[in-house]
Amino acid sequence: MTSVSDPVSDPGLSHPALRAGVVGNGIDNIHVFLPVTALAPAMLVLAGPGAAASTGALIMVAMLLGRPLGGIIFGRISDRLGRTRTTRIAIAGTAACALAIAVMPTHELLGPGTVALILALRFIGGIFVAGEYSAAIPLAMEWSSGRRRGLMSGLILSMAPWAQATIAFSVAGLLAVLGPDQYAAWGWRLLFGIGAGLSIGMLIYYRRHVVDAPVFHRHAHQVRATETGNQGAAPNAGRTGMRALLMGRWAGAFWQVFAMMTGLWLLTNTTVLLLTERLSTDSGLNPTAVPVVMGLASVAQAIVMAVAGHLSTGVGRRTLFLCWGAVAAVVGPGLWWLTVHAASWEMAAAGAAVLQVVTVSAYGPVAAYLSERFPTAVRSTGYGAGYSLSLVLPALYPFYLPWLEPLLGRHGSVMALLSLGGVLLMIGAALGPRLGPGELDDDLDAVAYRSAGLAGPAAQPSPRMASRGEPSISSTT
Repeated sequence: MTSVSDPVSDPGLSHPALRAGVVGNGIDNIHVFLPVTALAPAMLVLAGPGAAASTGALIMVAMLLGRPLGGIIFGRISDRLGRTRTTRIAIAGTAACALAIAVMPTHELLGPGTVALILALRFIGGIFVAGEYSAAIPLAMEWSSGRRRGLMSGLILSMAPWAQATIAFSVAGLLAVLGPDQYAAWGWRLLFGIGAGLSIGMLIYYRRHVVDAPVFHRHAHQVRATETGNQGAAPNAGRTGMRALLMGRWAGAFWQVFAMMTGLWLLTNTTVLLLTERLSTDSGLNPTAVPVVMGLASVAQAIVMAVAGHLSTGVGRRTLFLCWGAVAAVVGPGLWWLTVHAASWEMAAAGAAVLQVVTVSAYGPVAAYLSERFPTAVRSTGYGAGYSLSLVLPALYPFYLPWLEPLLGRHGSVMALLSLGGVLLMIGAALGPRLGPGELDDDLDAVAYRSAGLAGPAAQPSPRMASRGEPSISSTT
């Protein structure tokens, strides 16, 4: 019997899941961001001389549109079959898609079919990538103790900017060593091959070392007891699945998270994807300088993101999101303009770093926050859908941004979207629960029910505390 309130009491089980959550999310995001930087210098070879300027953005959007579907499908599978089994399936699919892109024929051989195949593989890859984070990140949060949850959240999500930095520096290095022609011919394939190899290594690690957390086993035991007619042991979760999220018991939590995450995705697209594009086309920087600028900015973002996750445990998640959203909405647009119009790559790097720190570093507590908003029965479904469905509207910026530019200007339209992202982050956070730091140091299910104002499953003392005569509000398995 293992105490759910103190999962790290058995580091032999908890540490592998936590390590896998951190490293795995880094590999996950390598697959997410690889096309943004790695394919851009090879676009003429892949898409042909008549390729539209938006082709690179469409390749990125293809994965973004696949992720909501993956979050829903794999989130539900994870809640029913377990986090580790689902993660292994998703990792295998992600590796296969990356390998297929690595051996993709050029435009000279397939014509438009090359881009069409890449778009299809990116869409399918997005489904599998969403499956990874919908299962692996809630698993890591379920293995984290309450007072370390914010820190682990920050470390896990900070791997996204670390992945961006790794890709940016790798592309810059290969361009310098191979030259633009050789890089476009075959150099970019190395990066996709390495990404697939990293996923295969993580798949082996999950198979050998990572298991589901006690809180999931407790839920599974309660479900089995319900199915055999022991209603006294049934979990107090009610209806599960997407229906429970969209219009059922957890609809309030889902739509609040949806609004908040929509704001965060707008901040991401404007300060990462669009900034990379505009630095390449509007700033006068040479092609090698752009990945260096974005790489340095990503390093700053990663460091502050980890700090933000830990800080949220002390000040409260809601307070941190409110403050970060206000700064992003007010300061972010001006920083964007200064960065794009910087006189040197050093000034552009400084501007991009500060811009990303005051905007997307707010992701730090998100892994903990989303895991705390939904109980075990719907945690992966809520995490996957809330994190992924909210990116759909922001991801469609290649289609609606051209309509805004005649009204607000080429850069003014992006600055307006950036400010809107900060406002939505504030609105979403304001609609969320007012849980103090002490209330977060609890079992995940207890926090989820408390934040929703609902009565949770009956609490039982853990064996370790009961043997000392100490009270505990956590259930055991």
